[in-house]
Amino acid sequence: MPVFNKSRAFVVKLIILCVFALIIAQLVNLQLVNRKYLELAKDNAVFQKIIYPERGIIYDRKGRAILNNTIMFDLVVTPAEVKNLDTAAFCNLMEIDTAMFRTRIISAIIKNSRMRPSVFQSLLTPEVQARFEENSWRFPGFALQQRPVRTYPYHAGAHFLGYIGEVDAKDIERSGNFYRPGDYAGKNGLEYNYEGVLMGRRGVQYMIKDNRNRLVGHYENGDFDTTAIAGKGLKTYLDVDLQVLAERLMANKVGAVVALDPKTGGILAMTSGPVFNPNDLTGPQKNAHYAKMALDVRAPLLNRGIKGRYPPGSTFKPLGGLVALDEGVITPASGYPCRGGYDACGRRVGCLESWAGHADNLRLAIAHSCNAFFMNAYRLTVDNPEYGDVKRGYEKWEEYMHKLGLGVRLGVDLPSEDKGKIPTVGDYDEDYKGNWSSCTNLTLGIGQDKMLATPLQLANAVCIIANRGYYYIPHFVDSIEEETPADAQALQRYRQRQETLTHISAAAYDAIINGMNDVVTQGTAKVAAIPGIDVCAKTGTAENATVLDGKRIELKDNSMFICFAPRDNPKIAIAVAVENAGYGGTWAGPIARILMERYLLDSLTNKSKADLERIARANLIPWYFERLQYKTDSIRAEQWTKLTKDSTRLRRFLKHAGRPAAKKTDSTGVAMDLPSGKAMLPARKQRTFEPVWAGISLRSE
Repeated sequence: MPVFNKSRAFVVKLIILCVFALIIAQLVNLQLVNRKYLELAKDNAVFQKIIYPERGIIYDRKGRAILNNTIMFDLVVTPAEVKNLDTAAFCNLMEIDTAMFRTRIISAIIKNSRMRPSVFQSLLTPEVQARFEENSWRFPGFALQQRPVRTYPYHAGAHFLGYIGEVDAKDIERSGNFYRPGDYAGKNGLEYNYEGVLMGRRGVQYMIKDNRNRLVGHYENGDFDTTAIAGKGLKTYLDVDLQVLAERLMANKVGAVVALDPKTGGILAMTSGPVFNPNDLTGPQKNAHYAKMALDVRAPLLNRGIKGRYPPGSTFKPLGGLVALDEGVITPASGYPCRGGYDACGRRVGCLESWAGHADNLRLAIAHSCNAFFMNAYRLTVDNPEYGDVKRGYEKWEEYMHKLGLGVRLGVDLPSEDKGKIPTVGDYDEDYKGNWSSCTNLTLGIGQDKMLATPLQLANAVCIIANRGYYYIPHFVDSIEEETPADAQALQRYRQRQETLTHISAAAYDAIINGMNDVVTQGTAKVAAIPGIDVCAKTGTAENATVLDGKRIELKDNSMFICFAPRDNPKIAIAVAVENAGYGGTWAGPIARILMERYLLDSLTNKSKADLERIARANLIPWYFERLQYKTDSIRAEQWTKLTKDSTRLRRFLKHAGRPAAKKTDSTGVAMDLPSGKAMLPARKQRTFEPVWAGISLRSE
């Protein structure tokens, strides 16, 4: 019996010992190993407040800020802390319905878990922000978070400055989870291309909350806080006065203006029409404005300076003449007996001049824009016996085009630059079953046929002529604030001279430049003359057509113009394209002259002041856009009506559009409220590209 009692006592002691061991092990686990409950406790008492840094400022060439920062507030939610909430009062304060409230809470949990704060509503209006601050104690789990927001004091530069927006899942994945839900990043333009420089470094403040969810002080006296570091600024070549003037001139027009400094490749102005105020893509109404513009058939969001594809027309003639000179198939003294057209290929291609002698030499042919001379020069180039056949001659001509920056991307520091089009031998072999000659595409000699160029490419080609054979890759950014070796390396490509055609003789360049000067003094661009300044220019009037309702419709010609000034020691080169406007000397020429005067003289003559008022008031939006918009809106409305009849398809559509399912409404209201503005548009191929900062490490916390 005593033995039994001893055994039982031992078992009891062993059980007690094991229980204590388990308790101690769990305490060690909770205190030293498992941080879960510590985090839960901290989440109940400590609020992690993200401090977003001010993004870097972008300055023009004179140090003026062309975009700046202001402060707005996001409303963030931590779903696990939303308890005993008066949902009706909250929805009334935020001006949303309960369905939207539930959708946003669920979306926050899916994107960022129950325990971490997520943006519930971004960029509150001052009125909503004030109402929430007065009632914040009633809504546990919700808090305000400061957000630097871009402002544009000159209301200009929307197409190249770009905009910032909240990162999505793909952005986070591409960044290796550097970005977090609620972060904002550059989505286009310089904001995207220099994101690694402009973004700065986010900070964190840990704040203690009381039992009424109010922030009452710093956790551990701020020992765990990290400081936000502002992004670095960019100094650009842009002249904001010139930019504002260019946008005024391109109001109610479709086209583009690009102005470059030939000696640096710096972009002095880049304007795309229709223009819009960059402030429309910031603040609470950003999504609505974006959607409206994305659904506009005039494509105001498109930067036609780098993506507009235009037949250069007669603005190409100096380039074609330069190539023919270098190939030795013509000389500055070469002429052509033009009598109003070119008939050598069995069909007549007209010329605007028919009087004898207007193309007796290269200089006269440029001054009077003789079509026959330059079509013949093109044929002589590609039919050069040195190459054996037209296809080899054409390949050599195509090589020249690429050296002139046509048919290739120049590498401007903006995303999505278009390379235009210089047709290949393969293109013509496919179209003509391999059986073609220089007569087939002879209008390439006057900048037509399949040739397409962007305004940036044309302005850059003018720089090559002005510099007598070299150029710098066009770019906006001159320098980066507190420039590091990595920053300098990223900008190095823009500081290197591209000597593509410096082998061409000085006599050849003199012939072309003198001809372009004669265009202004006695030829087709007298409208571009500036007293006291030798201007070199070339007008262009490119054929224009569109397809509407399945029919090809001939439109007024595109008005094209290129120029540089002064002739010696050039300081500015400009390319202008105005769609459906007529002769180059009527609209594009005066636009270029006004910009040259403003930049070179810092003032305008009375003639230019009068032209400025005339051009700024003129509405040259092609008429067919109104018809196309009506047709497009009608198709969208019909598609939306069909879609709303099928609830399954509707939910799938809204999910794809990046918007949670919502109650039905009329087609106009919902379509214009889509966050991306793209959901109702046909799918387009997206080109991948690397920003300037691709080789620079993101500045992490």
